Amino acid sequence: MDTIEAIKQQITTNPIILYMKGSPNQPQCGFSARASQALMECGERFAFVDILSNPDIRAKMPEFANWPTFPQLWVAGELVGGCDIICEMHESGELKTLVQETSAAQTAAE
Repeated sequence: MDTIEAIKQQITTNPIILYMKGSPNQPQCGFSARASQALMECGERFAFVDILSNPDIRAKMPEFANWPTFPQLWVAGELVGGCDIICEMHESGELKTLVQETSAAQTAAE
């Protein structure tokens, strides 16, 4: 499977996925730390991909997403955005609503 196909599969099989530097418990940059913290505060499970240990994904993701930076949050197969957007949505309450509705829809589908 090539890298683009792997990315598509990750986004399809994980309703909430964060492409970041490091992990939510050990972020490797401030932007990834803020984004993962905002997501964790929503109280739902989410997947993540550490782009530092996946150089092929790190190289191909900006091209695939048409978004040049990390972190990148994908919800229900759609790119939500990067750190600034994630944090703005968190502050307004939009992020929690989006994440909880997506998680509930996934649970109902299972």
